Amino acid sequence: MTKGPMSFLRKYLAAIQLFTRVPVRGTLAQRAGSTPEMLRASVAHFPGVGWLAGLVACTAFALLGLGLPDNPFAPLVAAAGCTAATVWLTGGSHEGGLANVANGLGAGAGRADALDIMKAPHLRTGGMLALSLVLFAKVSLLAVLAAHSPTAVLAALLGAHVLSRFWPLVLMRTTPYVGAEADADGGLPLADRIDLRTLAVAAGWCLPPLAVVLFVQGVEFAVLALACSGLALGGMRWLFARRLEGYTRDCLGAAQQACELAFYLGAAVALGAA
Repeated sequence: MTKGPMSFLRKYLAAIQLFTRVPVRGTLAQRAGSTPEMLRASVAHFPGVGWLAGLVACTAFALLGLGLPDNPFAPLVAAAGCTAATVWLTGGSHEGGLANVANGLGAGAGRADALDIMKAPHLRTGGMLALSLVLFAKVSLLAVLAAHSPTAVLAALLGAHVLSRFWPLVLMRTTPYVGAEADADGGLPLADRIDLRTLAVAAGWCLPPLAVVLFVQGVEFAVLALACSGLALGGMRWLFARRLEGYTRDCLGAAQQACELAFYLGAAVALGAA
């Protein structure tokens, strides 16, 4: 294997090690490495981790769909099951970020107090409600998509998990990092503003899944899902800039969750308009 592909594999393995619970041990761990430089470089492969999450979600949904009896509630159960599978895969890190952001920004506190609240270890009412509502909305929208067709929900799962892990990198590129005040570890390796090359590599990961969505479900489905997901990122960026004057690691998780949910919403709206 040439140096280029080996370097690509090492960075991808480092991303899996950083963003999932998949055990990267032994020879794989040696190939991945855990230096700060390697971990920073692995950020470009965050959407590549979305491939893994999307495939796990699709597999869980398909297996549950095939195993459950033909019942109106079967899509809802399959949607809940695939959501639980991806939460397990990632350790709930994105959901935790969403809850922390809701804790801080939902309290109506000023910037400094909001950052302090976000790093508190306990879950407040605002965070619990936000997390519950987002999970409920995701499961409901996936059930709506599945009720239309199996291909619609599988395409949406793959596209959403990949693209929603690209948008936080846009946030990192365009917004200052303020997490040193909130993150005990200084936020490494996510504290640096990423360069255009990193963003381009991340965008490359998104092209095949989006092409699948376009081919399987058509232009309107793909465009509306993409547009809604991008609008969610814009709204989250505006909120973080207004309330925090930047982003923290928790903000990245919250943005991922919002963009994933918005992708499903756009896909469902497209099906309703068809």
